[in-house]
Amino acid sequence: MTDQNQASIARELIAFRIGDQEFCVDIMAVREIRGWTPATPLPRAPTFMKGVINLRGAVLPIVDLGARFGLKTSEPSARHVIMVANIAGRLVGLLVDAVSDIIQLTDESVQPTPDVASEEVRTFVKGIFAIEGRMVSLIDLDHILPEVEAEAA
Repeated sequence: MTDQNQASIARELIAFRIGDQEFCVDIMAVREIRGWTPATPLPRAPTFMKGVINLRGAVLPIVDLGARFGLKTSEPSARHVIMVANIAGRLVGLLVDAVSDIIQLTDESVQPTPDVASEEVRTFVKGIFAIEGRMVSLIDLDHILPEVEAEAA
C-alpha cells in the first residue's frame, strides 16, 4: 500500500465533551464507557485525580480530564461518564461530561495544533479538525498522566 493510500484510510475516534469543548481519542484506546461512580479520594493526590473506584475487582484510578486540561470543572453527577482507557499499558478512568459520537477521520483532515498554543497544550492536543461546523481537538492519551506516574505505570 502506498503512503498516499495509507493516509486516506479513515480511523475511528470517540468524541466527548468537557464543558462546551469537544475532544476525541482513538477508539482503540478506549476499553469501555460507564456511568459515573463516586471515587474514593487518595491522600496528597494531584487535583485532577478524583480517586479510585472498584472495576470488577481491580482498582481503577480516575482522572478528571477537565481539571487535567486546566478547564473549569463541575462536581461529577449521574450525567458524567467514565471512559476506561488503556494508557501506557495501564487502565485509567477518564472522567468527562458526555460521550457524543464516533467519528471517522483521515489523518489528512487533522490540522496541527496552532503555534500560538502553549507547549503544555501541544503536549495533550495532537491536532484539531472541523467536522459538521464543530472544532474538535484530537487528544494524545500518552501524555495525560504526568511523567512520574507514567513511568510507575
